Amino acid sequence: MSTQVSEEVREALHEGRPVVALESTIIAHGLPRPRNLAVARELETLVRDGGAVPATIAVLDGVARIGLDEAGLTRIAEDPTVRKLGHRDLAPALATGTTGATTVSATAWLADSAGLRVFATGGLGGVHREWAETQDESADLRLLAQVGVTVVCAGVKSILDVPATLQRLETLGVTVVGYGTDRFPGFYLSSSGEPVDWTVGSPEDVAGVMRARDALGGPRSALVVGNPVPAGQQLDPALHDRVLAAGLAELREKGITGQAVTPFLLEYLTVHTDGASLEANLAAVRGNVRLAARIAAADRGRA
Repeated sequence: MSTQVSEEVREALHEGRPVVALESTIIAHGLPRPRNLAVARELETLVRDGGAVPATIAVLDGVARIGLDEAGLTRIAEDPTVRKLGHRDLAPALATGTTGATTVSATAWLADSAGLRVFATGGLGGVHREWAETQDESADLRLLAQVGVTVVCAGVKSILDVPATLQRLETLGVTVVGYGTDRFPGFYLSSSGEPVDWTVGSPEDVAGVMRARDALGGPRSALVVGNPVPAGQQLDPALHDRVLAAGLAELREKGITGQAVTPFLLEYLTVHTDGASLEANLAAVRGNVRLAARIAAADRGRA
């Protein structure tokens, strides 16, 4: 596979220093310009402040890049032709010299293949509402059952069927723990209301789970760490429920299906909450990145 690991990331891995993988879809497709580039830089700084090396992942001109320089970050943020790449898209993207931003599934795959152990993102994809009719399920879930990374997230996107997603993760053998909570986070919300079976209270606890999993061997799968957005920074739950219900109704009225569902609903929430959902999303991402850096440091014995 045509993969290029940055010198900084390569040296950190060789020396056993902590590294945190970061996705690039949030930069290219999740935030408005020019704020997206500022956020990309901010997230890398947060990783460094936590004692780890950031490895933002993307595909540039058909080369999978593990760690971007300033020029790479700028290109992903500013080029309107950058495609959105899931793990199924990587082979054709590499073969055709395409430039694209990586989703959770593509980032997790590339991170795992490069030997990175910790990955921070906002929210996972999952099982969509009305799955019985649409059979719509994110590729994130099956991919997480095949890679050994630890994924720090704020749960799954609240526009999804959270109970069904948790059931699917259980079926696939993906371990889910709540960080300081016995409830699965709700992305924009601190809690989805759904319970988790295991709770951890510190980065060292998470690193302990990672080491125990390594010692067990057996089937590879991700460790999902659900890290809730602070209650004071979450989207107002009543506003969230009201706007989401209206968005779902408009979705059905317009007959929107498939891959168009998620971007439509996320944009609908942003517009009809006057940007509050976007700020809650960013608060969650920042918290996840900070925690991921601490987990990576603890995993490397540098906490």
